[in-house]
Amino acid sequence: MTTTDITTVWIDERVEFSLLELSLVCRVETGQLLALVNEGVLQPSGAEPATPPEHWRFDGSSLGRALAAVRLARDFELSPAGTALALDLLSQIKALRAQLRQFGVR
Repeated sequence: MTTTDITTVWIDERVEFSLLELSLVCRVETGQLLALVNEGVLQPSGAEPATPPEHWRFDGSSLGRALAAVRLARDFELSPAGTALALDLLSQIKALRAQLRQFGVR
């Protein structure tokens, strides 16, 4: 039997990460994050299309999305496109559940 330690860390959205820093925190190669950027899963803040990846910056909210994407890709062996679809569907489910709660439906 294996156990997993879960640590919760609050990250201020104003904190910024470089591509390399984000890859270190997520424990993945930068190439995997580049693929997620190409699929629209992650978006560098304020980066112009011609900005080289080594100059990209990601805000604190990107960290949670990156970690979720990496976990989905790993656990379900998803491609970057599959990961993007899964995150989109999870987001839609969350929104629908919020709407149901507004109407008192559980």
